[in-house]
Amino acid sequence: MTRIFLAGIFHETHSFTDDRTGIADFLIHRGQALLDRIGDGSQIDGFLTTAAREGWEVVAAANYLCGASGMVEHAVFESFWDDIKPVLVTALADGLDGIFLSLHGAMVTTELEDPEGELLARIRALPGAAQLPIFGVFDLHATLTQKMCGLSDGLVCYRECPHDDTYESAVRATELLARCLRTGIRPRQHVLVTPIVWPPTGTGTRDGAMHALEAAARRIEREIPGVLAVNVSAGYAYADVHDAGVAFSIVTEGDADAAKAGLRVLAKIAWELRQEGIPPEHDLDQIVRDFIPRGDGPVLLVEPADNIGGGGPGDCTDVMRALLKHDVDGAGVVMADPEAVAALQAIPVGGRKTLSIGGKGSRLDLGPVTLDVELVSRSNGRFELEDLQSQIVVLGHSINMGPCAVVRHRGLTILLTSKRLAPFDLGQWRSQGIDPEKLTMIGVKAAVGHRRAYEKIASASFTVRTNGPCTSDLGRLPYKRIRRPVFPLDQMPLDNMEG
Repeated sequence: MTRIFLAGIFHETHSFTDDRTGIADFLIHRGQALLDRIGDGSQIDGFLTTAAREGWEVVAAANYLCGASGMVEHAVFESFWDDIKPVLVTALADGLDGIFLSLHGAMVTTELEDPEGELLARIRALPGAAQLPIFGVFDLHATLTQKMCGLSDGLVCYRECPHDDTYESAVRATELLARCLRTGIRPRQHVLVTPIVWPPTGTGTRDGAMHALEAAARRIEREIPGVLAVNVSAGYAYADVHDAGVAFSIVTEGDADAAKAGLRVLAKIAWELRQEGIPPEHDLDQIVRDFIPRGDGPVLLVEPADNIGGGGPGDCTDVMRALLKHDVDGAGVVMADPEAVAALQAIPVGGRKTLSIGGKGSRLDLGPVTLDVELVSRSNGRFELEDLQSQIVVLGHSINMGPCAVVRHRGLTILLTSKRLAPFDLGQWRSQGIDPEKLTMIGVKAAVGHRRAYEKIASASFTVRTNGPCTSDLGRLPYKRIRRPVFPLDQMPLDNMEG
């Protein structure tokens, strides 16, 4: 029977926040618990389902998973390696046919800029692993490096943002591994990192530059002989590493020069559309001041500067302040504030308390807002996803926001959570007894990933300028390691199309 080793590590690391990400922040599945993820719609499920169809025996080591947050303590990476190395060494000794990795691709530790590349190097250095086929799946916002692609055979990234194709992407990567095992042909990967970095607001694939690039990538897959996959990596702007930003890779069994020509085509398109990767943002105060209830769904106030999915603290206060200033009736916001939740534990439902809300997670925010609130409800914060193709399906179907409380101040409803949760599923509201369709305005702490859930209920959506660590004005960030020159941080020659 064909035996395939499985492991994964998934984190998007924000280099410019003050928090540190430790082992306690990761959801860890080992051995049988990892195999039990079949059916949950995740990357892991995509691999396991395809492996079962192929009749493979899966040797499951460990999967470490955490949402976007600050720099990862290097001890986490070493703990992961300590988890998977003995399983892999034993599997190699017993006979192994291939390796599959479930990755994000934008992880940074306190000691490593490219832990995924380091992981691959360590795997290749083990006796018996140097010539094994290694395939895997990674996030569209990964930092692509030459090391990652040079030490693997076929890495495949998501094609959609919002990421509703995590499962399908893992299936594609697994099918390439199956093809390699069937034919005996080892593909090669070629990489081109452009001199472009885009904020997350510019990385949606439904329109704009990324839509054009994905369309071009599919054409290249059809037209260049031997090409198995073309990856468009939008990159992660808040990873202060050398290769952060827009990059492309091609997995091919064909001619290397033809593949590299395809990469240059993509780089040219990206350069010509580079300004489209920085969408405009609206003035928050003006949007809220001019708001007139329409009755056909809420108006979204999207604040990418506090994008939880990108590493924001989820408690920045600009949108809440604007809704209070203009006394918008029927509005709602979610704030990640465990201190506020804890302060309400002795208050009966219906009781009142003066509460300090938000403004604790980022030095860029204006600070907490003190409000007299009525406690509407409290809960354990657990709910089942409504949308099993939601981006947060990587966390499983059952979501835990930690202890929660719903409070109200005049016309504003505030859902207080103990854990940050990217706003990618409307079950977050409904589980707390709130019908999001009936809210007049909703503050959404996201950049693009919310669209699948929220835009179907919204009457209008405005991306607004606010304070926070996930700013779209990249010139405000103190980059130290990123390659220079790079757009939009530097003045660039008009004909500079590739890096």
